[in-house]
Amino acid sequence: MSPIHVIMNLVHTGMMRALPPFDGLVAFDAALRHRSMTLAAKELGLTQSAVSHRLKKLEVFIGAELLRRSGAGLSPTEAGGTLADGLSKLLDDMAGLRARSRASARPTMLKVGVGSALADYWLVRRLPRFASAHSGLALELVAVASDAQARAADVDVQILWLPRLQARASSTQRLLFNESVFPVATRSLLPGGRPLRNAAGLTALPIIHKGPAGRNDGAEWSWSVWFERLGIATAVPGGLRFDTIGTALAAALQGGGVVLARSLLVTDAIGDRRLCRVLSPEWDMPSSKTHVIRWPASLCGDRRVKQFADWIAREATAGGRL
Repeated sequence: MSPIHVIMNLVHTGMMRALPPFDGLVAFDAALRHRSMTLAAKELGLTQSAVSHRLKKLEVFIGAELLRRSGAGLSPTEAGGTLADGLSKLLDDMAGLRARSRASARPTMLKVGVGSALADYWLVRRLPRFASAHSGLALELVAVASDAQARAADVDVQILWLPRLQARASSTQRLLFNESVFPVATRSLLPGGRPLRNAAGLTALPIIHKGPAGRNDGAEWSWSVWFERLGIATAVPGGLRFDTIGTALAAALQGGGVVLARSLLVTDAIGDRRLCRVLSPEWDMPSSKTHVIRWPASLCGDRRVKQFADWIAREATAGGRL
């Protein structure tokens, strides 16, 4: 029997008082989910060194290596895979206990965790319609950027923006909507306030970049990829650069330049004529990520969750394609 099996059996049977370091378990869970020490550190608000130290403590306790590096990122060893299975159930059970307590304490309240950009640019404007249609259910909206923040905020459900391969429908997760990515700007920046007839006209416009230089959020967010597919040989200008899509969109709304935007985030601004497409829709790129709504296993079949998930999916569908 492997060391990990021995430890888990002893813990479950109550024959052993020594327990694995909880901070190490959290670090292991984050590193395995992201397959990256860098992303795990970002989620947990720690340095990579701190995450590595916590993992090392856990491996010393277990007596076996838990993660290995490969070209695809971090992957579990045999012991790591066994621990991951048990840890996933443990965290689900803990979340279930907390959710059942919340549900009994606030049966007419639903606490929703959502990214700040989706909340600010799309969801908030639509919430009065939900309140009107579901007067018996109160919503509390919390801006969260990671699973760790969602757990700390004690949310009932979370709207996540995930890589498509991770966005499978399940008993605790429902697909919501896909988005496309395309450039937008204020009408004052565009000749005649209309989309460019010749894509080469982009070279004469100020460019806004999303995210730090060198970060790979997907080809759809790379101005170099856009210039290449548009047949523009000129190098992409430096322009302004912002860490988040929310700040980048705020700069574009102030006339700061052309920004690559997600369709849901700009549907209202385009409808209100505060922003306009820079290119025709035929150039749109599908987002490599998609939205899901996720809840703990204990809330499967919960009426509040179903009402909110059904409503938000309908709202996105009603918006149509821009």
